[in-house]
Amino acid sequence: MQKFYITTTLPYVNADPHIGFALEIVQADVIARYHRAKGSFDKAQDKDEVFFNTGTDEHGLKIYRKALEAKKDPQTYVDEYAAKFEKLKTALNLSYNNFICTTDPHHVTAAQEFWRRCEKNGDIYKKEYKVKYCVGCELEKTDSELVNGKCPIHPNLEIEIIEEENYFFRFSKYQQPLLDLYKKETDFVIPASRLNEIRSFVERGLEDFSISRLKTKMPWGVPVPGDESHVMYVWFDALVNYISALGWPSFAKASEGKPSKFEEFWPGVQVAGKDNLRQQAAMWQAMLLSAGLPPSKQIFIHGFVTNAGEKMSKSLGNVVSPYDLVEKYGSASSPQAGTDAVRYFLLRGLHPYEDGDYTEEKFRELYNADLANGIGNLVQRVTTLAEKARLTDIRLATGKFESIVATAKKSLGDALLGYDFQRAIGVVGELVRAGDLYVNETKVWEQQGNKQLAILADLSSLILNIANLLEIFLPQTAEEIAKRFGFTIAELRTPEVKPLLIKKGEPLFKRII
Repeated sequence: MQKFYITTTLPYVNADPHIGFALEIVQADVIARYHRAKGSFDKAQDKDEVFFNTGTDEHGLKIYRKALEAKKDPQTYVDEYAAKFEKLKTALNLSYNNFICTTDPHHVTAAQEFWRRCEKNGDIYKKEYKVKYCVGCELEKTDSELVNGKCPIHPNLEIEIIEEENYFFRFSKYQQPLLDLYKKETDFVIPASRLNEIRSFVERGLEDFSISRLKTKMPWGVPVPGDESHVMYVWFDALVNYISALGWPSFAKASEGKPSKFEEFWPGVQVAGKDNLRQQAAMWQAMLLSAGLPPSKQIFIHGFVTNAGEKMSKSLGNVVSPYDLVEKYGSASSPQAGTDAVRYFLLRGLHPYEDGDYTEEKFRELYNADLANGIGNLVQRVTTLAEKARLTDIRLATGKFESIVATAKKSLGDALLGYDFQRAIGVVGELVRAGDLYVNETKVWEQQGNKQLAILADLSSLILNIANLLEIFLPQTAEEIAKRFGFTIAELRTPEVKPLLIKKGEPLFKRII
């Protein structure tokens, strides 16, 4: 099997999980599930062995101040918040197989080794400096990046002036290597507009950036190797997680002949928000080049999630919790409904590349139209009729939908190659509409005997194909659909033919008035 590595960014643990990070991790989850199931979409391909990483970023000035405000030890504070992010795995039915914290001992060791390699390459030096700094971004800001003296991403925070002696990374040294990388790998950043944006940023010239803080002023960080008076700047430390998660700096021993996890899976795909473009596509790539390591494979950049057109913020009181949405739309009779309703909205209701807007009205409209009246209604109609007709043999199907299913599989795969989640899941909706149209055209409820059974077998075959495709987007719903025909998703992805055992059950998604 081919190896495939995908990772989200690591959210800061200074606030509860919100729908913006839920978007990112669900997008990454879809890509991971697609690569695991590739063989069932295209018989010419084998499924991939996937390593899917996420976690929490736990160092930095912002975290340290929040811990002090809460009158808690920083480690206790970050542990409490990390647990809240880990619970997303159940709430959103995520399939990641690694959760890293930047306070993990192995990560600390890896970050220090990474520092040593950059230092050995002559890319770390010490100097006095004075800079304008946004604590919200944990980034230095130039006057051209400020709007009315404020960071446009965190306009509620005052820009701070930092003046001290720090270690610096020779970012300026990597201007041409980065431009060469962007020229060679034309899809290194998706969408293309973001690649153009980061290329323009690099072309304007790069300034070396600070990678340490005085421990007396900010003690919460990874100690700088060989200088206990400094801790690493949070971005330098945190970005290393993408390889420390793979066990780096562990490499294969010549005597063993088996590659390490890092050698098997790196380079990987990174999913990040647009406010992370500079860090992921330029800073981290320069750091990798400095340490003598391959650059990332690809970076997908998504937009922000707004609430009724406004940026979400705690001060405005308009932050949307994924936990609240899951609880609100779930029910005892349809336990998967809440989780998959949230996943569906994030994938279908928001633009994959640009900012997307959440409103309760939009969420409910999409839920009713596509889930309750769409896939839920089709499954309910067909299983009701098929159970009554005692359909048991899928081989009665005439192949009515074979062509459009094959086209759908290709279209879905092509869409996901470009991280167009909206179009990819829309392909499933097109199959649902084809099924509804066929039910109405044939008036299957009026048919009798073998003719009715053949129509129902065609519809059942279509729905099982829908379930197979739907699993990467709405895994619990897909399993429930397969179950109502007497299958599991794993069984659908094998050539063995089993008798149908059809039970209609409760509606998958109850319509909300």
